[in-house]
Amino acid sequence: MKRPGKLINCILIIALTMMAAGPVAEQAMTVSATSVSDLKNQINEHQNQINSLNQQIDDWTTQQELVEEQISDLNAEIVNTMTSIGMKEDEIADKEEELADKQDEIDVTQQEYEAAKAREEQQHQDMISRMRLMYENGEGTYLSLILEGNGLGDILNRMDLVEQVYEYDRTKLEEYEATRQSVHDLWDQLELEKAQLEEDKVQLEADKADLEEQKTYLNTMLAKKKQESANYEADIKKAKQDAAVAKKLLQQEQQKLKQLQAAQQNTGNSAALSGNYSTTDYTAVIDDASGSELGKNIAKYACQFIGNPYVSGGTSLTNGADCSGFTYRVYSDFNYSIPRTSYGQRSAGSEVSYDEAQPGDLICYEGHVALYIGGGRIVHASTAKTGIKVGNANYRPILSVRRII
Repeated sequence: MKRPGKLINCILIIALTMMAAGPVAEQAMTVSATSVSDLKNQINEHQNQINSLNQQIDDWTTQQELVEEQISDLNAEIVNTMTSIGMKEDEIADKEEELADKQDEIDVTQQEYEAAKAREEQQHQDMISRMRLMYENGEGTYLSLILEGNGLGDILNRMDLVEQVYEYDRTKLEEYEATRQSVHDLWDQLELEKAQLEEDKVQLEADKADLEEQKTYLNTMLAKKKQESANYEADIKKAKQDAAVAKKLLQQEQQKLKQLQAAQQNTGNSAALSGNYSTTDYTAVIDDASGSELGKNIAKYACQFIGNPYVSGGTSLTNGADCSGFTYRVYSDFNYSIPRTSYGQRSAGSEVSYDEAQPGDLICYEGHVALYIGGGRIVHASTAKTGIKVGNANYRPILSVRRII
């Protein structure tokens, strides 16, 4: 009878101590005062909680990786857009220089036209003066000029000279008229060329404005995606903290269970989860798919660079490329020219349905592009974190499938 009394006293002392210690002590009392059956239930609950949190962490991590991939794509598009803006600025500068040169030509031609016109008018006035002298004063001055000759031969010579002067005036006038018209035609042509240059410049400035607007949009989307990634980061951090607390409680409960089971000489062993990983034979995947041999060779070639780095704005298969730079370079090595950006590649080649996709086809997503290798798989430059890798083709909505070859 003495042992039960001592046991009750001990329990009362522990209970009073727990009440004084607050919630933490209450939690500890729950662990220490639970039966084997209840303890197992609590272990299952905490294990389920941990599993749920881990699943949530995995889901959020996957979503964050997708957002990070979109961030990488946006950064690449921004780099490419800024490069295009720089090229447009260079073209505008060249066009302005052409316009300045053209204006100089127009100024010179205008001066030449004014000079030619003045020569023509002067020749015309001289001719009119001589004709007026010939016809208005023919009986006097002009006629006497002819008749002053000594003899018929001299008179005929003087008449021939007058005819030569008239013919000379007429020929020179025609020449001056032709010169003036030629210069005027050149002037008109230069004005047309200048107008075309100004139109080209306006179009280039409009293209640049569109690119600036696109850059603003991309920067806005980039800020939004970065905020999404930061939100996922905060959620993941919080879930990991909750999982750590639950894991600590689980470990305490498991330790207590072991102690109770050891007292009952019924010790159990907890099984640890493990995963088995196998290496995919992508060559076999490609060979098993339907399609042309060239397309399969392109897919096999692209797979040689799996594991190489992702570099925004890059086109090197070894030193690093972004998504469109990767596909651009792969096709370039097979002497196929496709646009540099993912947006441009979305219009390259011909459209086919996803059901008809073959190795070597481009799989286009929103702001991203990949190379199809068969079996529902793609190889692509994903993110700076993952580099060039193989994944599922339908991991995100497909906008278009383009056949290049």
